Amino acid sequence: MLLALSIVTPAAAAPPDRDQTSVSRAAADNANRQIEALQAVKVSQSAAESKLDSSLVLAARSKAGRGVASAVPSLQTGVTSDRVTVDIRATVSEDLLNSLRKIGAGIRAVSETVGSIRAEVPVAALAGIAGRKDVKLVEPAVGAMTARQLATPTGGPGAKPAKPKPTKEEKAKQVAERTKRALASVQAGDAVSEGDRAHNADKARQQYGVTGIGVKICALSDGVDSLSASRAAGELPAVDVLPGEAGSGDEGTAMLEIIHDLAPGAELGFATAFRSDASFADNIRKLRSVAGCDIIVDDVVYFKEAVFQDWIIAQAVNEVTAAGALYFSSAGNEGNVGDGTSGHWEGDFVDSGQSIGKWGGTAHNFAGSSGVQIYEPISDASSAGVPVLLNWSDPLGASANDYDLYLLDRNGNVISASQNYQTGTQDPYERVNTSNFGGSGLRLAIVKFKGENRYLSLSALRSRFKDTAGVLTGYVTQGEIFGHAAAKDAFAVAAAPAATALPFDLEPGDPANPKGPFPGAFTGASKVERFTSDGPRRIIYNADGTAITPGNVSSTGGVVRQKPEITAADGVTTTVPDFETFFGTSAAAPHAAAIAGLVLSGNPGLAPADVREALINTAIDLEKPGFDNRSGNGIVMADRVLAYTGASPQPLAEAQAPTVRANDGGAFIDPGDTATVTLPVTNRGDGIAASTSVVLTSPTAGVTISPRSKFYGTIDKGQTGSNTFTLTVPANHPLGTPVLLDAKVTYSGATSPTTARFPVSIGQPSTVVHDFAYAGAPLAIPDNDPTGVTVPVQVSGIGPASRVTLSVDGTTCTTDAGATTVGIDHTFVGDLVGTLRSPTGATATLFAGSGSNGNNMCKVVFDDRAAAPFKGISADLAPYTGTWRPETALSNVLGAADGTWTLNVRDTAGVDTGTLRAFSLHVSGFVTGS
Repeated sequence: MLLALSIVTPAAAAPPDRDQTSVSRAAADNANRQIEALQAVKVSQSAAESKLDSSLVLAARSKAGRGVASAVPSLQTGVTSDRVTVDIRATVSEDLLNSLRKIGAGIRAVSETVGSIRAEVPVAALAGIAGRKDVKLVEPAVGAMTARQLATPTGGPGAKPAKPKPTKEEKAKQVAERTKRALASVQAGDAVSEGDRAHNADKARQQYGVTGIGVKICALSDGVDSLSASRAAGELPAVDVLPGEAGSGDEGTAMLEIIHDLAPGAELGFATAFRSDASFADNIRKLRSVAGCDIIVDDVVYFKEAVFQDWIIAQAVNEVTAAGALYFSSAGNEGNVGDGTSGHWEGDFVDSGQSIGKWGGTAHNFAGSSGVQIYEPISDASSAGVPVLLNWSDPLGASANDYDLYLLDRNGNVISASQNYQTGTQDPYERVNTSNFGGSGLRLAIVKFKGENRYLSLSALRSRFKDTAGVLTGYVTQGEIFGHAAAKDAFAVAAAPAATALPFDLEPGDPANPKGPFPGAFTGASKVERFTSDGPRRIIYNADGTAITPGNVSSTGGVVRQKPEITAADGVTTTVPDFETFFGTSAAAPHAAAIAGLVLSGNPGLAPADVREALINTAIDLEKPGFDNRSGNGIVMADRVLAYTGASPQPLAEAQAPTVRANDGGAFIDPGDTATVTLPVTNRGDGIAASTSVVLTSPTAGVTISPRSKFYGTIDKGQTGSNTFTLTVPANHPLGTPVLLDAKVTYSGATSPTTARFPVSIGQPSTVVHDFAYAGAPLAIPDNDPTGVTVPVQVSGIGPASRVTLSVDGTTCTTDAGATTVGIDHTFVGDLVGTLRSPTGATATLFAGSGSNGNNMCKVVFDDRAAAPFKGISADLAPYTGTWRPETALSNVLGAADGTWTLNVRDTAGVDTGTLRAFSLHVSGFVTGS
């Protein structure tokens, strides 16, 4: 019989009574019949179906009238409509994307680097997609969650219902109202994280005079909806958001406020992690390579992140840390063994001796040598909406041992099943979900369908494996931390409360949650949060899939990574709605990242290994002496780590845009002219820039600069110094081709030298403006599609461009949805990103995430000379009209004008839609100056 509840129980468990035994046998027979019916589907799958996740196979067959509802009446596949969002793992090409569009798919995310497309597709088209040779796997869109602790429990007896999330429109109105209130207030920047005091960061900044200057710290989370409101309130400076990657939600805003509280001089950046798992990995790389982030912090975990090997997100973390970045990630809020809050077990497969129907396979025995128990019970108090993950020790993309996972109720009914084939080219991964309504008596079973014994990991995220009195024992082991937080050079950050305790029990009857030291600082008596995830993490395979210990992939193989490394504050104040008191390792990770920012600010160029040594060696030890698997090496303290590394205020002297004037009095610089270059240098650092000098050179052929260098002397912090140079342009220099100036600023300080490049326009810009209007039919902007709509415009007869503007045209401006008289009709303009590309391949972002919930763009001109930026424009100005500065300068696309220009408009969020109807490109060339 399959899955008998009480064949042999551990010695500590009371034997079931007679009635329970008879129920158990009936439940076992029922489970056996239902799993046999599901396995019958598995063995009958076509070649195309075998590249579909098993839940999609069951859903597609059900839609086609070939389901298993009569045999497995309680089964939930998670597919509730005729369309489903999936991740397509494939060789990405235009042919594949176009074929998806032809079947009515909505493209949501594309990663050529990872080889993944997220798309909403018809259920009826799934087998056809999987049947393509360039498609490896189609699976339900991999879910993710942040490490913010829930405000109130949402499952179990007596729990409160989850607070409904506001709609996009409601959220936009709330942000607009908050922004207006902030602008009208005389107070600014009043909300400070209690972690600033608890980590002694306030005292450290005062003592060492460092603020984060010279360091860029970037966050990844869900979104930054309230960014404009936080800036208006003085809680944040400008934030470099990757174009179109602002995401949705506000956890990112709250994280950035924490970082700014502790390291107020640091530059900030952001990108969403929630477009897809592959785009998360891509954005990690972009924050380092494009945005230039020195420190990156996130609070997100994707459910498919591997346990025993670095998967696509961890591999991206490995790349940026190898390139010199520091990476901090939330350890997670999935609980730990020490506090009895864990839903994690891992160990070697133990054959229970119980076969499964006629299709083969045996159930795993959780009790091991203590008896026979082939169920893992889930706590009734936390069984709603739980993702349950099964991983085993095969390499990614090469699993030849086939394990399956089943979720059942106490009567043997299968609630959810994951039974993908593993035949040598698949991942060692299965996942089931409990329903959003939970249920009592839920339990899990692992079945080895075929293959060798392997080391297993089973996790019910945010739940617990808990004893069922007299029937089942909840088996738990340490090691909840997984995924990219377990990457070798990432810091996994645990949480300890800075001030008040978490104001509710995680489950009924739990011990009290710990309190923090505020207004004091952390000490060795501080306690970690009861929900913080524990380590360590055993890694069996290298990132390339080779075994770390060939021949041993069991519980004694591989290497053990000691996780988490450090602990930091949570339960802190921000001004962000719903995060006014911010609990969870989501809040802890940015505190640690900000402290690392102070270290780098006071020690420019300090090696990542040295930062790691300092953070670990100076942490305040918690729990038992030495490293422990809940708090790691202890709580990181700003004053202690800066005392360890030493720190000093650093100057940061940077060249600013020069003023260039022709010596002959002409208004423009022509070929053959001599000009005076006035070059300012500003010190925006924490210290004095002494002995400052500038070397000014040009890589442009034939250009001479005299003198080559000049001494600027001492520049106090916050001050600017200037000097002049003479520039000579050769007579044969091409009209309209800029001369490039390279400024190298040297001074006494570890941040020296700094460099900057400035283009100098050569020739008199023509006053003649050439207009090139799009004259085609209106084009729908695909909803929530990163590829968007791209429109070419042919330009000729210009030569080099001296000036470029772009207008979104229209005749009659209105906010009416679907208006045909505007240039772009689109509800919620804040969803849109517009990018102009020149024939040289240079790009400029015109608008990105601005406009909030306002409708339509009409007679809008994007011009570098405009007085006000379009960025942050408010909804009450819709329909948007007038002249505005673009998101990034149109001067970036100056150069050869003749050829094909393209305008791309993409929609970054769902629901709202619209059309690109009319726009014009306006280009001026050059004339010879007098």
